[in-house]
Amino acid sequence: MKYIFLIAAFNAFFFAVLLLQKKPKALHDNILVCWLVYLGLFSGSYAFYSQYLFTRFPLLSSGFISLFMLHGPFLFIYLYALVSKERKLKRENLLHFVPFICLNLYLLIASFFPVISERIRMNHVSRDIMPPVLFIIFLILTALSGPLYFILSFRLFRKLDISILDNFSSSAKIDLDWLRKLVYIFGVIWTALIVIAVIHHVFHLFSMTFCTDGLFLSLSVFIILIGYFGLKQREIFSHYPGNDHSYITEVKIKYAGSVLKEADAKQYVEKLNHQMATEKPYLDPDLTLPKLATGLEIPSHYLSQVINETFKLNFFDFINQYRVEEVKAKIIDPKFDNFSLLGIAFECGFNSKSAFNRIFKKLTGLTPTQYKKIKSG
Repeated sequence: MKYIFLIAAFNAFFFAVLLLQKKPKALHDNILVCWLVYLGLFSGSYAFYSQYLFTRFPLLSSGFISLFMLHGPFLFIYLYALVSKERKLKRENLLHFVPFICLNLYLLIASFFPVISERIRMNHVSRDIMPPVLFIIFLILTALSGPLYFILSFRLFRKLDISILDNFSSSAKIDLDWLRKLVYIFGVIWTALIVIAVIHHVFHLFSMTFCTDGLFLSLSVFIILIGYFGLKQREIFSHYPGNDHSYITEVKIKYAGSVLKEADAKQYVEKLNHQMATEKPYLDPDLTLPKLATGLEIPSHYLSQVINETFKLNFFDFINQYRVEEVKAKIIDPKFDNFSLLGIAFECGFNSKSAFNRIFKKLTGLTPTQYKKIKSG
């Protein structure tokens, strides 16, 4: 088991070094570097000292276990950096680390009072030793930290889903599917192991080593996966110069304070319809709201408002309805008889088979194959 933890620690440092060499680096890359360094030190230290950490150094082992409180905050701010267009972290993001700091301040103060510190230990050598109430509270916070931050992460995923529909014409490589699966799987595993650790501490079942070995084993797998996929993860909301052509990510206040006049809105609609009919920007598989707004010389804020309020569609559906119509036209065009359905889809701006099939059926009620058979018959 020790060698597994050491391999995980090595991988954490290895991926951190690779990320440091990545250019350009976004905010989420810098956060991941810090996260991986923390995970590498955490796993490496456990590999070397787990055999006697909980028996010889009870107070130190409590501080060591408190490091689990950092895992959730790192996950949250990493995901926050990906789903927002912020270029740097806000001060309130650092508040997520306050419980960890408070717990270790408590342990530091307790170390000066033997009456208290002798009752603080992670393993149980006697049922007569009652841990301090404050220490129990901190242990509960540590146990709840993982599940709580997994739930907070799910909320960020929902925010990302809305932002994708408002800003992108394709979700390929930006829907964070790899991270979703990672959070779902390890959310369940982590919660189960934490429950086992709580059972150990309350009912004195199992052993502390058994609990922590399970946590670190799952953490070792997590390190390898987050390092590998995180290294390849690109910035979702790339920076666009100027404030007029940027992404719309704050859904609740998307059109708050808008001063768009009705006459201007009609002009923007005409301009948009003309552009879609003549230039066909939807053929660009990487078309985004800021890119289209730049071509139209319309502020992104107003373009999004026009699409939502005039066409009653989000940006994603608005663009893909044009792509579907283009596919339907090419299916019956003799010039494309030698093209496969997927080949036609790529010609029309789609960039993945799954997305093409899903969107086509959503908008027509038929699969592309069914539609072709009807038109051919």
